[in-house]
Amino acid sequence: MGVLDDKVAIVTGSARGIGRATAELLSAQGAKVVINDLDADVAQQTASEIAGETAVFGGDLTKGDAPEQLIQTAIDAWGKIDIIVNNAGYTLDAPIHKMSDDWWDRMVAIHQTVPFKVLRAAAPHLREPAKKEKEEGVEVFRKIVNVASISGTMGNAGQANYSAAKNGVVGLTKTVAKEWGQFKINCNAVAFGFVDTRLTQSKVDDNTMEIDGEKVQLGIPDQMRAMAAMMIPLGRPATVEEAAGGIFFLCSPWSNYVHGQVLNVSGGVINGMMS
Repeated sequence: MGVLDDKVAIVTGSARGIGRATAELLSAQGAKVVINDLDADVAQQTASEIAGETAVFGGDLTKGDAPEQLIQTAIDAWGKIDIIVNNAGYTLDAPIHKMSDDWWDRMVAIHQTVPFKVLRAAAPHLREPAKKEKEEGVEVFRKIVNVASISGTMGNAGQANYSAAKNGVVGLTKTVAKEWGQFKINCNAVAFGFVDTRLTQSKVDDNTMEIDGEKVQLGIPDQMRAMAAMMIPLGRPATVEEAAGGIFFLCSPWSNYVHGQVLNVSGGVINGMMS
């Protein structure tokens, strides 16, 4: 028996990394989970490896009506939505004077516009049941967790596009919290620091992903990886399971009175140029 029994969760970008660890944890706690990835085959494989009940939506959420199709996947499978985790994303790093319009637009699209479109598409399925519950005097909490980054709260050299988009996630989170709090829809963000995923592993030839037929290099230089441990008070990057723990808290009943907040899951990295 889990604390999320009978809950329906959507986790974007959940075939790998933090997203997969989150889907596995939510499932282990009883949730039914929609698995999403750019590659439908990879998403299907992940879904088959998770013990709990799953559905799959494979597709690029920056394209067309994919956000609406994602939401419909959950509705078709289980008829409701209780939890949304906006996690999908990747990085395209360059100093601002060398950054192309395309790289800027891609980061804003996946990290900022996609969560907006997913939440807009989900709105009727979150708000309408809540209106009925409110009329009946019943409190049922639903959860939105948007994945941000300390790059968004502090800035980070070489990531003007990513940092700006993730800062936008914080603004979106706080706004939705103010608009939908009356419906007991908790909306919070998690700002991750250095988490050991393919985005932060070594920048080598086989650490890539494909988008629209184009190979995108992932990872960071080894020099930056070596510096990370010195900057983190806990002395090492987070595992994906530790990252998922922060998301799970914000999806759980223990966060019912946590609203419009940004939870730093950074191993203690809290000092920087913060507004």
